[in-house]
Amino acid sequence: MTQNSYLVLARKYRPQNFDELVGQEVLVTTLCNAIKNNKLHHAYILTGIRGVGKTTTARIIAKTINCLNRDSGNEIKACGTCDNCVAISASKHQDVIEIDAASRTGVDDIREIIDSIAYAPVMAKYKIYIIDEVHMLSNSAFNALLKTLEEPPAHVKFIFATTEIRKVPITILSRCQRFDLRRLDESEIALHLKNILKKESLEADEQALELIAKMSEGSVRDSLSMLDQALSSNNHQQFLPADVVEKMLGLNDKAKVIELFESMLIGNFTASLDKFAQFYSYSSDVAQLIADLMEIVAKTTSVKLVKDYKLDGYSKFQQEKISAIANEISLSSLSRIWQMLLKGNSEVNFSNSPKMAFEMLLVRICHMIALPDLKEVLLDLNQSQNSSSNVVEKIAPIAKIANPVPAEKISDTKEISDEVVNEILRNFEGAKIV
Repeated sequence: MTQNSYLVLARKYRPQNFDELVGQEVLVTTLCNAIKNNKLHHAYILTGIRGVGKTTTARIIAKTINCLNRDSGNEIKACGTCDNCVAISASKHQDVIEIDAASRTGVDDIREIIDSIAYAPVMAKYKIYIIDEVHMLSNSAFNALLKTLEEPPAHVKFIFATTEIRKVPITILSRCQRFDLRRLDESEIALHLKNILKKESLEADEQALELIAKMSEGSVRDSLSMLDQALSSNNHQQFLPADVVEKMLGLNDKAKVIELFESMLIGNFTASLDKFAQFYSYSSDVAQLIADLMEIVAKTTSVKLVKDYKLDGYSKFQQEKISAIANEISLSSLSRIWQMLLKGNSEVNFSNSPKMAFEMLLVRICHMIALPDLKEVLLDLNQSQNSSSNVVEKIAPIAKIANPVPAEKISDTKEISDEVVNEILRNFEGAKIV
């Protein structure tokens, strides 16, 4: 194999028939039944996130209905070896026209299609137009396509693909059969990667594949691109360890985010500021840091509330850290930190100085952590049956923040009643100190 002949995994293992299409069972069943019963619609629109197989599915449909050797029985599968299958797979078939709507957006481009559909296919049974990123067409182009799309010749099929289905006019959607290609689960992607590595005579740590699956966010193509990069980082050795993937994906930075979170939880502003300064020295993306912190808060909350919650995408050490934090911190503190981060995110995005905005966010969170838990203070005072003057004196700093109950109402009783406690807690919101 020559140096320039390497084919990336995403292209090498592109599905060639419906059996190889991963995670789209509903679409496969519907299309296979339509082909088997010769009930094909004249126009399909495929939508979904990047890398789930929209264009690939369009090519599979084109190959299956134009295959010269396809069995007319129960199995709906293109042979992959006839002239039509080979030419369509290589995007060189003269009756299967692929159009990139991102670069051909005008009405003149659509007129070319309208002028050409009158001619019968040369080699295949159907002439198929695959228009990728169809939402990029102009309004004039969409309008020019309407009549043809509604009543095309019997030998013409349209297949549209788009990541922005809401930008496609309803007049177009109403003339098409729509399929939503779903985002794949992490377990499905990890299994798919494992099968591909097996075909390549390679192995990988299970955690490495789980990390790639998590970072791909449901996109098969993204996961294969990351796997390619990981294999290169590992010098294409026989076994791919998890630490190589962690380093490649920057998950070592996630450990630093957890350290920053820990310093915030103990109210240590100086340490928090130092750790943030380290972040800012090599990355000015403060909004991403807040997003990472919010993810840590969300994962910590899930670990606290859900027994045996699985922390996918985190190393064993990081999982232990988050579990330890979840055991120590209260749910109310996590909720208030989430509110602060949520509000801080908008402040950072609209601030002229994101760095300064984040530093002030650290001040507020560290200050909030230093405050005593309101419920514990009230219940402790209630159980101790302190005098009303001592009660007012002890809860004054918190009551001033929450401002829920007049001091006179508290001083009317020798102890804080359950009604007063509940009213204070009901009116006390962490967001008020944000």
